[in-house]
Amino acid sequence: MRDPGFALYIHWPFCKSKCPYCDFNSHVRDGIAQERWRQALLAELDHAAAETAGQRVTSIFFGGGTPSLMEPATVAALIDRAASRWSIDENIEVTLEANPTSVESSRFAALRQAGVNRLSLGVQALDDRALRFLGRGHDAAEALAAIALAERHFARYSFDLIYARPEQTLPQWQAELARAVALAGDHLSVYQLTIEAGTAFAAAHARGDWALPEEELAGDLFEATQDALAKAGLAAYEISNHARPDGECRHNLTYWRYGDYVGIGPGAHGRVAVGADKLATRRHRAPETWLTAVERQGHGMQEQIALNAAERAEEMLMMGLRLAEGVGRARFRAETGIEIEAALESGRLDDLIAGGFLVQDAQGLRATAAGRQRLNAVLAALAA
Repeated sequence: MRDPGFALYIHWPFCKSKCPYCDFNSHVRDGIAQERWRQALLAELDHAAAETAGQRVTSIFFGGGTPSLMEPATVAALIDRAASRWSIDENIEVTLEANPTSVESSRFAALRQAGVNRLSLGVQALDDRALRFLGRGHDAAEALAAIALAERHFARYSFDLIYARPEQTLPQWQAELARAVALAGDHLSVYQLTIEAGTAFAAAHARGDWALPEEELAGDLFEATQDALAKAGLAAYEISNHARPDGECRHNLTYWRYGDYVGIGPGAHGRVAVGADKLATRRHRAPETWLTAVERQGHGMQEQIALNAAERAEEMLMMGLRLAEGVGRARFRAETGIEIEAALESGRLDDLIAGGFLVQDAQGLRATAAGRQRLNAVLAALAA
């Protein structure tokens, strides 16, 4: 059984602007009281640590929002406080998400000094026209400069790209991928553009302002992505995430392997084992509501629910089948108390195996390449 580790997620909910495709818990504010937010995050970290005493933290992830807008002193204070409240793995991974604007990239040296050892850059495209469409605050030149600066300051770095954009052709994407491969460190995240409810893109798409690529082209773009990155040594260890050997994001592997993690900050989720229970936790989503709650009671917890074995099994399958390694049989049994087969209706499982979408063996259950490409449909069929 692979040890999934114990992770700490810290959510910074603020951005300079809201990207039109984004449905994350991110907000734009005229001014942010940095010291007030620092103290609130430290207080919630203390509360979470008291509830998970004795754990060894294997990764810390600053997500958002745009955590590169945090003062480096806040980042340093949170890393130091975590080290004083839990034991810290000697190979701890500390990731921070950043945008590649010149203002934010000027902080990279200070963020490295604060204790960040892995940077995740929201590049999204290497084409100025595409960046304008995606509502990004940087151009391609700034992205290239930020990648170079990340390589200088961080031993490990990754960047994100979005494909299947309107009017994007297969040759255009293949050329963009080739540029990305030449710039990539040990990790690359490549996401297909999807329309999320409540976003500006959802409204524009409904009006018919533009159209996404047809399903056949989207499939060709996906397959071209897998082929190009595999040939470049960046294997797909998860549907949208590619890495060189040992370059996987250890923090995200904790999620996908259904390990325990604490989430602090507005809207942060967590999964924590307490005795025989697995608790699903959720913090208040609205930044001001969360901040008021923390200052009043020391934490912004909104909900804490004990998951039963069936709920654990469902979550573990939904997360684990995203991975190329799939769901390990021993890990599944240890987490849920049952065998994988007992959690699934045999007829549907057999049909998906016969259709070439799943593989079942002594190690466990995993999706094939065809299954991962259609994972939403595969999961829906398993849950039907």
